[in-house]
Amino acid sequence: MRYLHTMVRVTDLDQALDFYVNKFGMVETRRIENEKGRFTLVFLAASDDLDAARAGASRGRPTLELTYNWDPETYTGGRNFGHLAYEVDDIYATCDKLMKAGVTINRPPRDGNMAFIRSPDNISIELLQKGDAKAPAEPWLSMPNTGVW
Repeated sequence: MRYLHTMVRVTDLDQALDFYVNKFGMVETRRIENEKGRFTLVFLAASDDLDAARAGASRGRPTLELTYNWDPETYTGGRNFGHLAYEVDDIYATCDKLMKAGVTINRPPRDGNMAFIRSPDNISIELLQKGDAKAPAEPWLSMPNTGVW
């Protein structure tokens, strides 16, 4: 397993970047603008992590992901904190092991690539398949979402 990023939602991207980059000293490593989803993702790295973050091209690591949703939203109950993300060698085996240990798979890996679970303190944890997505397979393919993540 490899730690990838922590995601926080921001209400004003310029203000957030001024804080994290200009004042706190982090460096922007990549940016994703998604018109269909109406959001912008900005990945930041601390200066000592810059080489590792840039080397991880598609999944820069370790980084802080700022998520800016274009449509205004009020975040309550910690919703501005998004999730922790980890890359795993085999998403199906990882989810199976977690389920057998009593962990609820809130968002099953139907796509063979991504799943979500929650910690006992309700912190969302994203699991991402290392490398290419696995072929969709049961029981994950037909497993519904459970709760929220």
